[in-house]
Amino acid sequence: MELGLVELLRAAWIAGTLPILIASLPCSWLGSFHGLVLGLARRGKIMKSSSHHKFTVPQRFFSHFYVVAVVWTTLLLIATWIYAHRMAPIVSEPFFYSDLGSYLAGRSNTFSFHRSQLINSENKFRVWLSVFLLLLMEVQVLRRLFETLYVFKYSPSARMHIFGYLTGLFEVTEFIVKDRSSTQAIEFDWWDFVNPFSKLGWCQWIGAAIFLWGWIHQHRCHAILGSLREHVGKVDEYVIPHGDWFEIVSTPHYLAEIVIYAGVVFGSGGADLTIWLLFGFVVSNLIFAAAETHRWYLQKFDNYPSNRVAIIPFVC
Repeated sequence: MELGLVELLRAAWIAGTLPILIASLPCSWLGSFHGLVLGLARRGKIMKSSSHHKFTVPQRFFSHFYVVAVVWTTLLLIATWIYAHRMAPIVSEPFFYSDLGSYLAGRSNTFSFHRSQLINSENKFRVWLSVFLLLLMEVQVLRRLFETLYVFKYSPSARMHIFGYLTGLFEVTEFIVKDRSSTQAIEFDWWDFVNPFSKLGWCQWIGAAIFLWGWIHQHRCHAILGSLREHVGKVDEYVIPHGDWFEIVSTPHYLAEIVIYAGVVFGSGGADLTIWLLFGFVVSNLIFAAAETHRWYLQKFDNYPSNRVAIIPFVC
């Protein structure tokens, strides 16, 4: 059952990524397909040119994504952390987690203990790695919920396609933990709950640093976008954003999202195919949307900075 669920999840990410990749091909005979995919991906200002609001919802419904994400991620985090504390207690070897992190990342290491103990220890590491990744996602979804409620000031006319809305709900519930704890009471000790993180390897902490780098810049860029609405006179009036990564790309909040997920991939050790497929979907989806947003800026503003590209600095 669990294997089937993982395969289904992987198939979903592949099914979501392939149409975007196909629609991105520079082929004239794919024009209608490109328009179809673009119609499903449009939201906010790049949808305003169309007065047809069938199968669309207000863009402020973005908050629904993160309400669901906060509830889902918090419950998973609590359940997984308690499970890890009781069923996968920390081991005594001081360098165990660092060595095992390298092993899971694909490097060859020699372990001095029996193979059965290796399998058991590897499972323990994976449980605590799940807790670590869920902590990163908890920080992300809490901030995004705050931003959608208090930072962004969505135009009343801003809308998004219902397909994009449902896709967003699916994406924020992607992190699934297979092992769950029972309801048995346990003795609570804060140090026992936190200490295992000190045994994680360099791969996890570098991933966390990459995640934090993208997290900080995304918050800054969202704050810039949110402040623009305060300085315009009309509801549908737009100005060119400036500051932070906006000086080099048109969609720095998308770029930061890619950096955030790259940190998750790196922190996971790079051995989980499901996370790689999720990352592929995020990258393709955001690059596709960024290209359309960049075109909108160029058409909207005659004085738009010529040095800016869509999303990847100095590339596209």
